[in-house]
Amino acid sequence: MATYVKDFSEGDKDQKDLLGGKGANLAEMTRLGLPVPPGFTITTEACREFLRTGEVPAELRVEVTMALRRLEDALGRQLGDFHEPLLVSVRSGAKFSMPGMMETVLNVGLNDASVQGLAEYSGDERFAWDSYRRLIQMFGRTVLDLDGELFSQALDDAKAARGATSDVDLTAEDLRGLVETFKDIVRRETGRDFPQHPREQLDMAIVAVLASWGTERARLYRRKERIPDDLGTAVNVCSMVFGNLGPTSGTGVAFTRDPATGKSGDYGDYLVNAQGEDVVAGIRNTATLADLEQIDPTAYAELRQAMRRLETHYRDLCDIEFTIERGKLWMLQTRVGKRTAAAAFRIATHLVDENLITMDEALSRVTGAQLSQLLFPQFAAGSDATLLTTAMAASPGAAVGRVVLDSATAVERAAQGEDVILVRRETNPDDLGGMIAAVGVLTARGGKTSHAAVVARGMGRTAVVGAEAVVIDLTSRSFTVAGRTVREGDLIAIDGSTGEVFWGDVDVVPSPVTRYLEDGLDAALAATDDEEVRDLVRSVDRILRHADATRRLRVLANADTPEDAARARRLGAQGIGLCRTEHMFLGERREHIEHVVLAEDDAAHLAALDALLPLQREDFVGLLREMDGLPTTIRLLDPPLHEFLPDLTELSVKVALAEERGEVDEGDVRLLAAVRRMHEANPMLGLRGVRLGLVVPGLFALQIRAVCEAVAIRRAEGGDPHAEIMVPLVGSVQELRLVREEALRIMSEVGAEHGIEIDLPVGVMIELPRAALTADRIAAQAQFFSFGTNDLTQTTWGFSRDDVEGAFFAQYTANGVLTVSPFETIDAKGVGRLVQIAVEEGRATRPDLVIGVCGEHGGDPESIRFFDAVGLDYVSCSPFRVPVARLEAGRAAVTGVDADTR
Repeated sequence: MATYVKDFSEGDKDQKDLLGGKGANLAEMTRLGLPVPPGFTITTEACREFLRTGEVPAELRVEVTMALRRLEDALGRQLGDFHEPLLVSVRSGAKFSMPGMMETVLNVGLNDASVQGLAEYSGDERFAWDSYRRLIQMFGRTVLDLDGELFSQALDDAKAARGATSDVDLTAEDLRGLVETFKDIVRRETGRDFPQHPREQLDMAIVAVLASWGTERARLYRRKERIPDDLGTAVNVCSMVFGNLGPTSGTGVAFTRDPATGKSGDYGDYLVNAQGEDVVAGIRNTATLADLEQIDPTAYAELRQAMRRLETHYRDLCDIEFTIERGKLWMLQTRVGKRTAAAAFRIATHLVDENLITMDEALSRVTGAQLSQLLFPQFAAGSDATLLTTAMAASPGAAVGRVVLDSATAVERAAQGEDVILVRRETNPDDLGGMIAAVGVLTARGGKTSHAAVVARGMGRTAVVGAEAVVIDLTSRSFTVAGRTVREGDLIAIDGSTGEVFWGDVDVVPSPVTRYLEDGLDAALAATDDEEVRDLVRSVDRILRHADATRRLRVLANADTPEDAARARRLGAQGIGLCRTEHMFLGERREHIEHVVLAEDDAAHLAALDALLPLQREDFVGLLREMDGLPTTIRLLDPPLHEFLPDLTELSVKVALAEERGEVDEGDVRLLAAVRRMHEANPMLGLRGVRLGLVVPGLFALQIRAVCEAVAIRRAEGGDPHAEIMVPLVGSVQELRLVREEALRIMSEVGAEHGIEIDLPVGVMIELPRAALTADRIAAQAQFFSFGTNDLTQTTWGFSRDDVEGAFFAQYTANGVLTVSPFETIDAKGVGRLVQIAVEEGRATRPDLVIGVCGEHGGDPESIRFFDAVGLDYVSCSPFRVPVARLEAGRAAVTGVDADTR
C-alpha cells in the first residue's frame, strides 16, 4: 500500500519525483541539521491518485492525522489551540519549479478563538489579527476560489480610512475590523461562514493545492516548459514561523551568488516585520542582506553560515527563503537557483576553480539555449525607440535598416552600402538574394518554421515573422502599422529575440561572445576593459574547448557559398554536411534553367547544360577552397524544377495582356507552355530530387561533372579537397544505383582527362519513411547516410512545413496534441524511430557506414542529444548554430542521454 505522507526527517534531495522539489530540499536541509520548521510532505503519489479518482485517498486523511500528531507532540502545541496554537502553512511543490502557478495557504489553524490565543502567546495583538486576515484572504482566494480583488479592495479601504500608506500602519483594531469584513465577503460570496475548525481548514487547503496542479494556468505553464502532465505536485505542511512579529522579525530571499552575473557574494532582499508573500508582492521596499547585518548581526552570521554550507553541499548557486522570528533564523526553502545565461557560464567555471565541480560537470550545467542568448547582437541599452508592433521572434538578434519591399531593391541598396530590412508578406526561394543582402527580415505572415524563419536562422539573419498588424501596399511602396505609414526607405529596427518592431534608429552592438567566436579569444579580450565581460568570454572559451575535447559527434555546417563556408570554419565547423546546390541556380542564372526547359532538341538542351557547367564548377571550387582538408557534402538538385521558373498565374497574365496589345513575346509563350506542362498540384511530393535527376537528361550529370572537375582543379592548385556527392529524396535502392553508376562513370572520365584518380563517396539523403525502412538495401549502394529531417518530418506526419504552423500548430500546442513543433525538435517517438531503424539496419549491411543529419534539427540542443544516443557520427547545422551544436554534443557525451523511441 502506498505511503502518502513523509516527515521532513525521512527524505533527501534525491527524492524529487516523490517529494517534489520543495519537499526534497526541506528534507535535505533537515538532514543537514539546519533550522527548518518541523513538518511533513504529502507525496506526488497522493496527487496522482487524486487526479485519477477526483477524490482524496481515504488513507491520506489517516496518515495526515498521524503526522500532525507527531508534529504537535514534538512542538508541544496543538493545531488551533486556544492558548498556544500551532499554525501551519500548506504549500505546493512539484518536481520542477513552477513559480506562481500553484497554491499556498499560510496561517492555517487560526479561528475566532485561536486568534486570541495567538495574541496571548506572542504578546502582540496586532500580529495575531494580521495573521488571521492573511489566512482568510489567502484561503478565500486559493481554496474558495473567490476574486482576490474583493479582499485587496477591502484592505485598501481600511488603509484609506486610517490614512495609512502601508499594511504595517494598520492597528490591531483596524485589523480586527478587516477580519470581520473579510468574513462577510466569504459569507456573501459562498453562502457559508469561513470555516472555524482547524482540521477542516487543513483538509480543504490540501485539496486546493492538489487540485491546483490541474488549473488552466498550471497546464499552460507545463505546456510551455514541456513538463509532463502526469507528475503531480507534492504538498508541504510546515509549522508556521513568523516574520511579522515586529521589528526583530522579518523574511527574505538570498542567493549564494549573483544570479544575474554569477559574481560570488551575498545577494538578496530582506523585509522587516513581514511574511513571505510581502517580499514577492513588492508592496514595500526591501533591505539588502548588508542591511540585515546591521539590523540583526547574529541572525545574519547564522544565515551566512547556512548559505555557505548549502552551496558547498549542492555545489551550485542556491536560492534560499528564510524567516527571522524575534531573532531566530528559520530556513524555509532552498533550491538550485535560476540564473542568466552569462551567470551560468561564469558560475560553472568559478566552481571549477574553487574545486567544487569538475569540467565535465561545468559542461553539463550550461546549455545550448544559454549560449545562443550570448551570441545574439544586442540593442544598446537606454533606447527610447517607438514600438510599432510585436510579433513572433523567429531568428534572434537586433537589426536596424531601411525598409525595402522586394528582393531586387534589397540587393541594389545593399550593394550601395545601405543596411536594409526586407519587409514581405511572406518570403519564398526567389527572395534568397534579398535575404542575404538584408540585415533583417520582417514578414506579415508565417511562423517559426516558415521559409523566412528557417532561412534567416540558417544565415544568422535577424527575423520577425507573423506580424499581422503590418499591412503592405506594394503600389504605394509602404506599409501601415499602429496607425503609422512606413514608406520604403524609412528606418526601422527589429528585435528577433523579442519579436519587437521599432520606428527609427536603435543602436546595435555585437555581443562579446560573438566577437570571441569570430575573431578569437585574444581579440575579444582586447576589445573590452569590462572585467565581467572578459570573465564571461574566458568562461565560454574554457567550456567550449572542453566540449570539443569531450564530444563524440562531429559538428559540420550547412553552407552554400564560400562566404558561409569560411564563417562556419571560423565558428568551429569540421566540414560541410550539406551544400544545397539549388541556391546556386537563382538570380541571373534562372535564364539558364529556362533554356534547359525550353530546349526544342537535344543539341539545345545540351548547350543549355554546358552553359551551366563552368558556373557550377566555379561554385564548387570556391567551396572546396574554403573547406580544404575537410569533408564537403554536395547535395544534387533537390526542389522541383518549377521553383526556378516564373509563377504560372503571373506569367499567364503577362502573356494574356501582351496578346491584347499585340505585343506577343514568343519566348514568353513557349515558357508559359513549358510551365503549364510541368505544373503539379503538389510539387513537393512530385517531380523533384532523384526523380528529377532521372527524368531530365543530363541534369545530375552536369552537377556531378562540375564537382569532379572542381576536385581536379583544387588538387592541381595543391589543395586537399574532400568532396562527397549526396543524392536527395531516394525512396528505392534502384534510384540510387542508377545515379551512382552514372557518377562512377563521370569520375572515371574526369579522372582520365586530368590524369588523376577521382573516387568520391556517393551517399543518400534519407528524407522519406520508405528510405528509412529499407535502409538495409539502400546501404548496399550508399557510402553514407544523411538524414534530411525537415522532409522526413513532413512525410512522416503528413504536415506541410510552410502551411501547418500558422494554420493549427497554435491550437495543437494549446490543447496538448504537441508540446513543441516537430520541425524544431525531433519527434523521437515517430521520426526518431525511423532514424533509429535506418541506423541499425544500414549498419547491419555496411558496418562502416558514416551517418549524419543535415536538417534543421542538427542545430537543436535536444535533438543533438537524441542523435548522439542513437549513434550518429555527425550533425550538420547552419553556421550560426555551430557553436551551440559543439556545446550540446559535448554535453551529450558527459550526460549520457538514452534514445527513447519506443
